[in-house]
Amino acid sequence: MGEAPLLGGRYRLGARIGRGGMADVHRAMDTRLQRVVAAKVFRSGADAAGRERFAEEARILAGLSHPGLVTVHDFSADADELYLIMELVEGHTLADEVQAGPLPPQRVAEIGSRLADVLAHVHDNGVVHRDVKPSNVLISDEGGVYLADFGISRLAAAAGRITGSGQLIGTATYMSPEQVSGGEVGYPADVYALGLVLLESVTGRVEYPGSGAESAVARLVRAPEVPLDLPIGLHRALLVMTASDPAKRPTAAECVDLLAGRSTDVIPRVQATPPHQATHPLPRPRRHLKSWLLTGAGIGALLVVLVALLVTPSAPEQPALPPVSGPAGVERLPEDIATLEELIRR
Repeated sequence: MGEAPLLGGRYRLGARIGRGGMADVHRAMDTRLQRVVAAKVFRSGADAAGRERFAEEARILAGLSHPGLVTVHDFSADADELYLIMELVEGHTLADEVQAGPLPPQRVAEIGSRLADVLAHVHDNGVVHRDVKPSNVLISDEGGVYLADFGISRLAAAAGRITGSGQLIGTATYMSPEQVSGGEVGYPADVYALGLVLLESVTGRVEYPGSGAESAVARLVRAPEVPLDLPIGLHRALLVMTASDPAKRPTAAECVDLLAGRSTDVIPRVQATPPHQATHPLPRPRRHLKSWLLTGAGIGALLVVLVALLVTPSAPEQPALPPVSGPAGVERLPEDIATLEELIRR
C-alpha cells in the first residue's frame, strides 16, 4: 500500500491531535524542510462562509508575532485544499490541566498574566479573538503558554455577533454579556472570557454550565461568583475582568499588571474616611478668643459661687455676688476675678 498523498504536495499527515468545529489538527511532516509541524485541515462539506473564516484566521495569524502565539508557516485557501500549517506545540491544553482539579492561585495568576499579554498584542493589532476558552490555551512541555484558534476572530472594525446564518459567534460558556444580548463586541469581550477561564481554573468548575442557551443567559441573571478566599490581588482582578459593563473592565494590557500583582490602578478605590470620622482626628482649630473669654467668665462665676458656699461661715453676712442684671461676658470678667481673689484672702 502506497503512502497517502501529500497535503499541498509537501506535508505528510500523521495522527490527529485535535478537533475543532470546522477543522482537524494533525501532526504532520514537512517533507521539504524535514520538520514536524501541526496541520489544521478544513473538513469537507463546510459552507463558503466557514471557508472564508478559515482563510481569515491564516491571514490574521500571519500578521501577528508574539511568543504566546503559534507561528504560521504556510496555508492554502484553495477550494480543494484548505489548510493551515503551524508550529507544533508539544504539550496539553489548559482544559486538560483543569480537568485534573483546581490550579493553585499563583499558577492561575501567572497563566492569566501571560495570556493577557498575548491579548494585549492581538488587540493592539486591531483583532478581537472572540473565543478565549481553556481548550484554546496550549501549554507546552517547556511551560510555554499559547493562545490558539483564531478561527472566529475578527478585525475590531468589522467584529459582529452572528454569522450569516444567524448563529451566535463564540462558545456560550465563555461569552460576555454583550455577546449574549447582541451588543457591540470588542476587546472587553476577550477580557471577560479570560476572566471566566481563570475563574474556572482556580475553582475547578465551569461558572456557567448547561446547554448553550442556558449557559449564555445565566450571566445576564447573576454575576460570576469569585471566591472570597483567593489572594486579594487575584480576587480583585477577576471581579473587574468579569464586570457586566464592558466599560468597567480593564484593558488586556492593564490585566497583565493586575494579575502579576504590579498594579491596582483599575480597582475602585475605597473612599477615604472623612476627617471627622478618622481614627486619629486632626487637632481641633483654636476657638476664637472671644469664645474662650466667654467660657472663662462663666467658669469664674461658678467658682465664686462654689468658694462662697465652702469658706463662708453661717453668719448673717454673705459675700456680695455680682448682680444678676450686671454686665455679662467679657465686660464682667475683671469684677468676677477681683471677687474671687477677695474671697480667697479671707
